[in-house]
Amino acid sequence: MKTLYLECNMGAAGDMLMAALLELHDNPQDFLSRLNSIGIPSVTVNAERSAKCGITGTYVKVNINCEHHHHHNDYHGVEHIVEHLKISDSVKKKVLEVYKIIAEAESHVHGVPVNQIHFHEVGEMDAIADITGVCMLMEELAPELVLASPVNTGSGQVRCAHGILPVPAPATALILQGVPMYNDDIKGELCTPTGAALLKYFVKEFRSMPVMSVDKLGYGMGKKDFERANCVRVYIGNSNGVSGEVAELVCNLDDMTPEAVAFAQQLLLQEGALDVYTSPILMKKGRSGLIFTCMCNVTEKDKMLSLIFKHTSTLGIR
Repeated sequence: MKTLYLECNMGAAGDMLMAALLELHDNPQDFLSRLNSIGIPSVTVNAERSAKCGITGTYVKVNINCEHHHHHNDYHGVEHIVEHLKISDSVKKKVLEVYKIIAEAESHVHGVPVNQIHFHEVGEMDAIADITGVCMLMEELAPELVLASPVNTGSGQVRCAHGILPVPAPATALILQGVPMYNDDIKGELCTPTGAALLKYFVKEFRSMPVMSVDKLGYGMGKKDFERANCVRVYIGNSNGVSGEVAELVCNLDDMTPEAVAFAQQLLLQEGALDVYTSPILMKKGRSGLIFTCMCNVTEKDKMLSLIFKHTSTLGIR
């Protein structure tokens, strides 16, 4: 299985992710030429070599005309810009879905509706370039499975449009809910809202690196210098697609026909479940029922949960 692994020991930002993925591309200059021709207003994206702690990688620089540099967009403004870009419909969909993650986090943090959110730093043209570039690269690299390490958020405080905030910034912390994250002795913002949203959208599971045969690796460099190399390292290659952990999903059923249960069982197996089986049980008030059990790779858990809810009558899954 073609697998992409993101090493986020120094967090993640949109430009770092784009730079790292660009190093995996067969023709980086051609990609940049196409990115610069899609119509992001007043933006030019360049890549240059950069060294951090003796490691050489790529630094992506987004150049913006001064007329747009401090322009803030709301969500509808971002939608308007993205809809007019010369990119595939699938990439447009991904870009807007990443922005929706950010918009919903900002909405929750500030207590205002999504359509009233002004994106400040993430709504500027450089963030549109970063997110669009990453979505285009993901489509062209076409990994079947995207995994990442736990995310180092950094620590301390960061100054932004709203004032001085703790690290990770509130929107970043909310986006990373459910994602393994940590901070250590590094003071500063290592994971930005844009980087967090891209990870949340594309990464299937956050875990240690699986056994895989690596074809290429890349380094996406950040702007700041620390005692440790400030970069995102990425690997692309082949793995067997098994995470090493298996999820057991269980529910009780007492109001489905045997034919409907068999259909759900067969569908889950076709969609990648490792095993699906039933066991007879006697439920309260003497009702006959079934325990419906699905075994699957942890990476497939969310997919299987959705299918079980859709194709059985259960209201809850253990």
